[in-house]
Amino acid sequence: MTEQPLWQPPVEQVAASNMTRFASTAASRWSRGLDDYAALHQWSVREPGEFWTSIWEWAGVIATGNVEPVVENASQMPGARWFPHVRLNFARNLLRRRDEAPALIFRAEDQARRTVSHAELYAQVAGLVGALHQAGIGPGDRVCGFMPNMPETVSAMLATAAVGATWSSCSPDFGVQGVLDRFGQITPRVLFSADGYWYNGKAHDSLGKLSEIRNGLPSLEHTVVVPLLSQDVDLSQNSGATLMSDFVTVDTEIDFVDLPFDHPLYIMYSSGTTGVPKCIVHGAGGSLLQHLKEQQLHVGLCRDDRLFYFTTCGWMMWNWLVSGLASGATLALYDGSPFFPDGNVVFDFAEQEQIHILGTSAKFIDAIAKAGLRPRDTHDLSSVRTVLSTGSPLMAEGFDYVYDAVSETACLSSISGGTDIMACFVGGNPNLAVWRGEIQCSMLGMQIEVRGDDGSVLGPGEKGELTCANAFPSMPIGFWNDPQDLRYRAAYFEKFPGVWCHGDYVAITEHSGVVVYGRSDAVLNPGGVRIGTAEIYRQAERVPEVLESLVVGQQWEGDVRIVLFVRMHPGEVLDDVLRNRIRSEIRKNTTPRHVPAKVIQVGDIPRTKSGKIVELAVRKMIHGETVSNREALANPEALDLYVDLPELSS
Repeated sequence: MTEQPLWQPPVEQVAASNMTRFASTAASRWSRGLDDYAALHQWSVREPGEFWTSIWEWAGVIATGNVEPVVENASQMPGARWFPHVRLNFARNLLRRRDEAPALIFRAEDQARRTVSHAELYAQVAGLVGALHQAGIGPGDRVCGFMPNMPETVSAMLATAAVGATWSSCSPDFGVQGVLDRFGQITPRVLFSADGYWYNGKAHDSLGKLSEIRNGLPSLEHTVVVPLLSQDVDLSQNSGATLMSDFVTVDTEIDFVDLPFDHPLYIMYSSGTTGVPKCIVHGAGGSLLQHLKEQQLHVGLCRDDRLFYFTTCGWMMWNWLVSGLASGATLALYDGSPFFPDGNVVFDFAEQEQIHILGTSAKFIDAIAKAGLRPRDTHDLSSVRTVLSTGSPLMAEGFDYVYDAVSETACLSSISGGTDIMACFVGGNPNLAVWRGEIQCSMLGMQIEVRGDDGSVLGPGEKGELTCANAFPSMPIGFWNDPQDLRYRAAYFEKFPGVWCHGDYVAITEHSGVVVYGRSDAVLNPGGVRIGTAEIYRQAERVPEVLESLVVGQQWEGDVRIVLFVRMHPGEVLDDVLRNRIRSEIRKNTTPRHVPAKVIQVGDIPRTKSGKIVELAVRKMIHGETVSNREALANPEALDLYVDLPELSS
């Protein structure tokens, strides 16, 4: 029987999509034949000047200066410079609307709910801009947020961008040292913090940690506290801090500062699980242009759409989400646990607020599948036309589950890119079919190639390194305090000079889609054969008793052996019968080389704040090495479960 896609876009939907209309406009503008996505993508990478000019015009970027030349030194990676004669302000492009339609819909579990109109958002930002001006904050300064995903976080970021300063944020579940490891490197002058946050039905105070953080940041001049847990905030632990209501001014108009295209907008952080996190500096213009392209074309975002992504302010998906304002969309902000009171809360939100774009993580999809939830049977999700998934590879079974239990009509777009580029290399396309287990396409403007270790470009089905062979606007400006770009070049360009190497182990499919097999630095190498960790997770987690798993390679007798750690459902115990079933499932659906030498039950699996499991940190633990930056983990105590395991000594 011929393989069939899980989803095919209706013909009338394709005809009316942003992607189709953009292609038609660009074809007329440049006299090009752009009749299908393959032709559109090829043009986008071969003619970057034409393509990015078209994105600029299509999205109506607000700027001054000459868009020509679009790029200087286009062949240099790094070194290309985009729109060198343009000046713009990121916040101005996000605050286009000033009407009474909702800009932000906010929920903090079942404790808080607010709606902020576009007019109210503009007014909030104007008051903060006035305060930042009074504080002498401007280009060259850093402003930080230790904040939940709430409206004031959006306002503070936009005000920071409006005055030309640089924004950086951590979510309030970070420990003190984790915050200082990040903010301490970039010496902020202003810090925004809420009084606390709600998680799993409980109030968590932030003011005690805030006091310690302030003591560790001697550069701080102003600390601004936002009420969330209570309107009666006690600042006795934080002498000199100011409530936001006392900090803002009565300004009603924003004095936007126009700056170069590559002016620093955000400082993001690597996960920091194997050392102090790298500070990655992203430019305003590149972030704006990439997000407009991705959201309007690859997601199909339109004015008045309701865009939701389950994220904290410590993950780049928060920055991506906020950019939806540039398209005139309404942002749905949720802060708290996605499982309180149960796994339906995200779908409750989607139904009640008529969300159009529903974004979450592969781990969340896997968790609700294992919990046996069927949201399409319990909720009206007819408004949802796109489901986005990222954070880790979405297994083929996750695709099956979404179309069976969530929505049969939505475009399921698994997306992949990262903090490193503030964007996606591969992702969705509402004009293309969804094939089981595959990311739909390479993103426009990104020349994605799979390379072998020798640098050769591999063909369809061959596994290797995900690389990007052309420059793109959201490449980092650089790393903080790396004046010669030595660490920046080492991170992405050392393996294949002149080509971005992202560190994902992937293959391009016969449908021109992409399958991600895991991080290439976590690839297993028993007997010299490269195996992606996602291939093993997919099979191990098909066993009903297994809740989740983590796999690493252990150095053993001059080679590497595969060790699989499994966390069981409550009440389940791993015995030899179950071990053999797990191994049998892996062998049956992969190869004998994929079968783990050891299968070990553990009580917990360590993960980052954004939910990614940390294979490298566990690999260090089982080899007796030190994991120096535990503060980067959501559950650092889980690492201790992997020390001196007797099962690994024989």
